[in-house]
This record gives sequence, structure tokens and C-alpha cells, in this order.
Amino acid sequence: MFRALILSSTIVSLLASALRADDWPHWRGPARNGHSAETAWSDQWPAEGPRVAWKANVGLGFSTFVVAKGRVLTTGHAGGKDTVFCFDADGGKLLWKHSYAAELGDKYFEGGATGTPTIDGDRVYQLSRWGDLFCLDAATGSVVWSKNLQQEPGVRIPDWGFSGAPLVLGNLLILNAGDAGMALDKTSGKVVWQSQNKEAAYSTPLPVKRGNETLVLLGSRQSYVAVDAQTGKEAWRHRWLTQYGVNAADPIVQGDLVFISTGYGKGAAMLKLGAGQPQELWKSKALRTQMNPAVLVDGHLYGIDGDTTSSASLKCLEFVSGVEKWEHPNVGSGALITAGGRLIVLSGTGELMVAPASPAGFKPTARAQVLRGKCWTSPVLANGRIYCRSVAGDVVCLDVHKP
Repeated sequence: MFRALILSSTIVSLLASALRADDWPHWRGPARNGHSAETAWSDQWPAEGPRVAWKANVGLGFSTFVVAKGRVLTTGHAGGKDTVFCFDADGGKLLWKHSYAAELGDKYFEGGATGTPTIDGDRVYQLSRWGDLFCLDAATGSVVWSKNLQQEPGVRIPDWGFSGAPLVLGNLLILNAGDAGMALDKTSGKVVWQSQNKEAAYSTPLPVKRGNETLVLLGSRQSYVAVDAQTGKEAWRHRWLTQYGVNAADPIVQGDLVFISTGYGKGAAMLKLGAGQPQELWKSKALRTQMNPAVLVDGHLYGIDGDTTSSASLKCLEFVSGVEKWEHPNVGSGALITAGGRLIVLSGTGELMVAPASPAGFKPTARAQVLRGKCWTSPVLANGRIYCRSVAGDVVCLDVHKP
């Protein structure tokens, strides 16, 4: 009997370890590419949709979620303040919040918080639209250090304020601020290097290993730029003029190929890296990602084509050639991630859909109306739960644990 219990316990442990669950500690997930390696989740939902684990309201904004060590963080705006919220992942209890004065900034859109926090161990880093930079204690929300980038070191603010998320790389905190980024010591906030004081754009710094060095790719107002992570020395620059300087979608990198895409009718291009400046292999208007980047799965790109003022659609393109494989209309300015070869799509009107990532077409295996109103923010899958939010700040945590 005792040996049977031991055997049964061992089998249960092996099965549990085979079903992988992952945190999502920073923008675009563990690998910074919109992919989750999680397997402990299911798209077999009842007709009414997945079970709602908890709900909350965090105020106006577009910040997505970060999840680590049982905590879920996002930001929102209300009453002349931005607030970083930290919830318990299991039940949605508010663990702490940190508020600070902030303008609404409703320039041609609703305004509110746009950036996403970054969790790094026992610290949380948050950059506001107006240059307020915070290092917070992840357990309590207390301020470890803070500074305002307008005041010191005097960085120019982009037209729509800073966006994206801070990148932690070793002891550096790298921000898309200035013409080609800046880096601070993450423990003290001291500036390590900075670029020319010109307007940044809105992408999140993306680290890429090239030989023995690590480059950081980011969108500036007029270009996509790569700099040495440790020194800020520019490695290359590809001129890319988008209306209003909105180079917001992160590049997608595979080997020596770099895919860039922006909205406002601009379109996409494939760059090939080598010695010196990148070579432009092709350009296309088949995929124009205004805000949220596409995802790359098995040699194909899946992303939202079109602006918030148009009837945006979900598209699939072959990565190497840029050839369009299919279009699924009227998805709106939503966003998507991927896990286990499946696309997890939140439409611009709050419909959550799951479908195989296939160049043959978009055929959802599950769908549910999980939110109402405008939804421009990327969903997040972490530890058997999918987190979604609307522009108005309605948050829903959905239990999709595998039975």
C-alpha cells in the first residue's frame, strides 16, 4: 500500500511537471516575442466562455499586464493621477498601489497610462508618459528610487509621451528615451549612457545577441536603430518615416533578418543584417501594425493590419517573402500573443479568440465576449490564466487551467 502511494505520488508529480506554467514578467513575455511556452492551459471552454476568476477596474489606459511570483501588475489613470496596481494573481485582491500626479494627455485619443511596468526580481520599474521613472519594491510598492527624465537628465518628451516598457539587462535599465535610447544603473537610477536629446518613438527596447555583443533595437521618431547595450554606441540605423513619428511596434528578429512594421499606411519591411547598415530585402503594405507588434510562428507572421481609424483585420504573412497568406476582417485594433502553436487574440471590441497558428486560415477553436468597449491592449497568458483589459480600465482574469 505504501509503495503504491509513493508510485501514485510520483506519477502525479511527473504529470504536473509536464504541464508547464510560466510567469510573464515583462512586455511581450519571457522571450520578449509574444510567445508563451506554457502548456498548462486549455481552449476547451463552455459555451458562455472561460470561468471568470476575478475582475477589477484600474482606470483609463492601455498598459498590459506583467505577472511574477503570484503578483499581477498594470497601470491606469483616474482623478489626475496614474497608478501602478499590484493584485494577487489567485483571487484579485489588491496588494498595493502607487499613485502619482499625471496629465490625462488625451491628444486625439482617450489618454491615460500607456506604458507597461517591468518586474525584475524584487523590483518593479515604471516609466510614465511624462518621464516619471520609478523603482518600486515588488512586495510592498514602496519607492526605492525615482526621478523625472525631463528634469534630470533633461530628456525631450515625445508627442504622445513615453510608451512601451523599461528593459532590464544585467545591471542596466534601458529606456526608449532620446534619439537612440538611454541606460541607467538599475540600483540607483544614475545615468550610464544616453543618446542625442531628440524625440524618441514608442517601441520597447529589444535586446538582440550579435556575435559577442548585445545590441538593443528600438524605434526612434525617424528610424529603427540598433545600439550597443553597454555603451549606447550606434551599430546601425535604418531610416523609417511614419506619419507623426509613430514607430511603435517592436521589431521581430530571426537570425540575421529583422522585420519592421508601422501603421498610418506605412507598411512593413524586411532587413538583412550584415557588416555596416542593414540591407532592405523587401517592402510591403500588406501588414501595417500601428501599435502592437505581430508574432512569428513557424515561419509566418500574424498581426493586426490597419489603424484605429480603419477597419483593421488580422493577417498572416510568410516571414521571409512577405507574401500574404490570408486576411480575417473586422478584428479591429486588438492584439495577440501565441502559446503552443495557437494564437490568442483579443479583438478591438473585447472578443477573445483562440485559433491554430496556420497559414491555411484563421479558424477559432474557442471564442468568448470577455469585455465590452474598446480594447487595444495585448492579452497575457500566465500560470493558467488569461488577463485582458479595456481602454476604460475594466480588467478580467480568466481561468483557463487545463483540467
